[in-house]
Amino acid sequence: MLKITPSVMERVPADTLGGAQAAATALGTIHGVGLGPGAQDLLSVRADRLVRGTRHVAYFRKAGRAGRARRIVEGMLRDDVVEFAMEYPVTTEIPFSDPRYNALLAEFYAACIERLHAIARSGEDVVVLCEGDPFFYGSFMHLYARLQGVVPVRVVPGITGMSGAWTVSGTPITWGDDMLTVLMATLPEEDLARRIRDTDALAVMKVGRNLPKLRRAVAAAGREDEAWLVEYATMPEERVTHLRDASDATPYFSILLIHGQGRRP
Repeated sequence: MLKITPSVMERVPADTLGGAQAAATALGTIHGVGLGPGAQDLLSVRADRLVRGTRHVAYFRKAGRAGRARRIVEGMLRDDVVEFAMEYPVTTEIPFSDPRYNALLAEFYAACIERLHAIARSGEDVVVLCEGDPFFYGSFMHLYARLQGVVPVRVVPGITGMSGAWTVSGTPITWGDDMLTVLMATLPEEDLARRIRDTDALAVMKVGRNLPKLRRAVAAAGREDEAWLVEYATMPEERVTHLRDASDATPYFSILLIHGQGRRP
């Protein structure tokens, strides 16, 4: 496991400051780049430039899968790009409450950081591809927190998946003084129902296999007629369905929406 140590400048004696400055300058930068909800033309200009120009690109994926972030940038990468696929050791195989879950992920992130740090030490930049926005429920945050003070890290914001979802739904998500609540469908059913009942507008993420539970929670909150399910927002296979008409099989990254009906002129 990589031991996080003070910066180069802090570890080098004063009489070798010139060498330390050169070493610090030589470090590459790790860029967490938000790709937005899925469509390539929704990347920011900065994100597009970094993705197309990088020689080293890293991205998360489930073992045996191409990875959604990698699919978004298909056709954009350099011919000589070096790819680092960071494959999760566990996703839904064991519950979040199992102590093994955090232990496995901690080891996984440590290994990822060791590889990224090695690339940065060689003086090369790395672009870490992030679905949506890097600081919004993303895996990159776990790298970012561990890399502080080790190598330069920069973040490029992206359009969130929920923003893409309510845009393709064709209806504004909030009006006037509406309160917007963002939930994870992984929460207990009772918590979901309570929070759905108590908000004006709603976005529920990470639906997937949690859809039956989420249906029950929406029904318990008395809001079935207001709920919509958005799958693959902004991508070619996008689909917007009223919750009551949706099947129980839906992608993990589907988003449930309830639009606010607040004050307006």
